[in-house]
Amino acid sequence: MAIVAALMIQFVQMLLVVALAPLLLGLVRKVKARLMRRRGASLIQPYRDLLRLMRKQVVLADNASWLFRVAPYLIFAATWVAAALVPTFATGLHFSWTADLIAIVALLGSARFFLALAGMDVGTSFGGIGSSREMMISSLAEPAMMLTVFSLALVAGSTQLSTVAEYMASPAVGLRVSLGMALVALVIVALAENARIPVDNPSTHLELTMVHEAMVLEYSGRHLAMIEIAAALKLLLYISLIGCIFLPWGLVNSDSGAGLSAYLVAMALYGGKLALGGVVLAIFETSIAKMRVFRVPNFIGVALMLSLLGTLLLFVSRSL
Repeated sequence: MAIVAALMIQFVQMLLVVALAPLLLGLVRKVKARLMRRRGASLIQPYRDLLRLMRKQVVLADNASWLFRVAPYLIFAATWVAAALVPTFATGLHFSWTADLIAIVALLGSARFFLALAGMDVGTSFGGIGSSREMMISSLAEPAMMLTVFSLALVAGSTQLSTVAEYMASPAVGLRVSLGMALVALVIVALAENARIPVDNPSTHLELTMVHEAMVLEYSGRHLAMIEIAAALKLLLYISLIGCIFLPWGLVNSDSGAGLSAYLVAMALYGGKLALGGVVLAIFETSIAKMRVFRVPNFIGVALMLSLLGTLLLFVSRSL
């Protein structure tokens, strides 16, 4: 019975992330519209868009290969698994031993790889531009992410997210400059990985500025729905990751034998963290303008330098 209960909790977390991802996207859009003095679409509009795309017929180019058809499902699967590995409302789940930060970075990198290949598969100019820009951004974002992972691993003594979250929730962590640098670096990487302002504008299709949208212009129907839900899952993943590491309060340890009420409270707190992250993201995007494409490496380079400095500070402080 204990194994069945643990599997049920893990299954609930997997369903929770995929169910809340479109709602988070709708919240960001709604808050941005309100800040611009517009009414905006409903919070559940992303669900309607996904249902509409699932009902539409897929239109494929004549020269599209099997990779173009398979890539959306691979992207969705890799992103969903990565998002489900991040502790949302509980730690120490049945598959928490796989919830490793390095494994999550690898899954996201695999999804990006297939997306870039799919963007170049048809041979359009927009797809090639978007894929090249995506690789340019990832060449700086991934090292910054890995250095942030190393900083957290040096502090918590592990790269497993459940262990990191429990350590960050304990009073032993204290105030550390390196953790502040890691937080800023992680936020910058999250903006770059999710194609948000100032790196990219998800609400435009201008060929001079778009990155993510350029790679998915040839997709339609259920294929586009898979890519859209994967993008929403990726946004939820990074907000969940920031909340799990730097706001770990309210997480329930599944090994402690907590009751149903404790899990419901933890889910409510997790929903509050997502809402807070969505509102902050909307305010940030409304307050600044998008950068030019060739200024983006300078922006992501800040994350790389901050994560590197944080790691070096931890090495220096341990050697003293």
